Amino acid sequence: MQAKFGDEVTDTNNSKSRVFAVGRAFAVLLAAMFMFSAPGNAQAADSDNSIIVSVQNQTNNNGVSEKKPVVGVKISVTDPAGIAVGEGVTDSVGSVTIPVPAKDDYVVTLDVASLPSGVTLIEGTKTVVNIVKDAFTTNAKRVTFFAGTSGESGASLMDRIAQRLVDGVRLGLIIAICSVGLSLIFGTTGLTNFAHGEMVTFGGLIAFWFNVLLGIPLLIAAPIVIALGGVLGLAMNGVIFAKLRKRGIGLISQLVVSVGLSIMLRNMYLYQFGGRTRPLDDFSLQVAKHFGPVSITMRDLSTTIISFIVLMGVAGYLQRSRTGKAIRAVSDNPSLASSTGIDTQKIIRIVWFAGGALAAMGGVFRGLDEQVGFEMGSGLIFLMFAGITLGGLGSAYGALVGGFLVGLLVELASLVVPAELKNAPALLILIIVLVVRPQGILGRKQRVG
Repeated sequence: MQAKFGDEVTDTNNSKSRVFAVGRAFAVLLAAMFMFSAPGNAQAADSDNSIIVSVQNQTNNNGVSEKKPVVGVKISVTDPAGIAVGEGVTDSVGSVTIPVPAKDDYVVTLDVASLPSGVTLIEGTKTVVNIVKDAFTTNAKRVTFFAGTSGESGASLMDRIAQRLVDGVRLGLIIAICSVGLSLIFGTTGLTNFAHGEMVTFGGLIAFWFNVLLGIPLLIAAPIVIALGGVLGLAMNGVIFAKLRKRGIGLISQLVVSVGLSIMLRNMYLYQFGGRTRPLDDFSLQVAKHFGPVSITMRDLSTTIISFIVLMGVAGYLQRSRTGKAIRAVSDNPSLASSTGIDTQKIIRIVWFAGGALAAMGGVFRGLDEQVGFEMGSGLIFLMFAGITLGGLGSAYGALVGGFLVGLLVELASLVVPAELKNAPALLILIIVLVVRPQGILGRKQRVG
């Protein structure tokens, strides 16, 4: 018995040593990335203030909106008094960057005479855009002029709904991938992790680091990014939250720590990456394919299919594998699961690794869908919370269903509300669900008190 007890102590110490080793290795890796990923390059691009002007020709093809760059358009920037600040001509992607001396008031003017033959502005008289000083939230201010015909004006309502459904499926699958780990972490530990959005951002930024700065093809870099995302989740748990749980720190205090961690990571990303959003090199320029009334690029179609396969794989793993059943058991009742011999701490580590890996995958897909930026994950965090609340707090399957439905709702909402407000209905649903059915769609009622 003595020898057995000694062996158990040794195993426990070895396990702790491995966790600390992973944390130290990840800290060294993260430090190396910050030292050698050329922060000067990221900041050099933002060191000068500039106005980025884009001219896009928007046409309607069988009810589907298409945008093509307009090349050779002359753009000038002046101060409010009319004194010239700079000028330029749009390049092959329809964009021109004009440096400005400071964050101040400016007037951006498009020279209509420089538009190609047959191309006219949608709003023919809107050739001037006034920029106020407060609009410079970052070092670069973007302005877009649209030529051609209004995007969906010629499309029927059913065609517009069909297109929004396709876009909603794509967004919903990305939200679902990001939400699964957040839901499982809540189910196994009770922690509402506000830093989960920064785990998504981590995936996008590291993919950018590999693909753009190091020139590694995304198909090779993506698996490495996903693995590093898992290591980030494991390090967060081992270095921070596992120690807080061991010391008996309450869940409210842990939530506050996660908020502070989120703010710290977001500012680190801002320092390293800068305030601009940037595309990944691979698959950035693609032409949409038409499938009846809807259009989608092959890149987006591929990420949608991969997202669906991954989610089905996660669901199957949770349903059929021994570890998956243990994860569901710990999520349902940690104390009972522990009393039946399940190593709950091991399960929690697995959940953190899987959550970080899935979040990083979602960050890569989001970076392809939109662009990579330091706030890309924080912009999704409340949609993730809405998804797991709608599906059922702590339920992995609930996160899959809820995240998917939230994505559909967000895109369909843009049919009736301005695009800037399309997230609002999803957050309204979050409030309604909390009031009417707090346990969510797949959650179970529980007796309190």
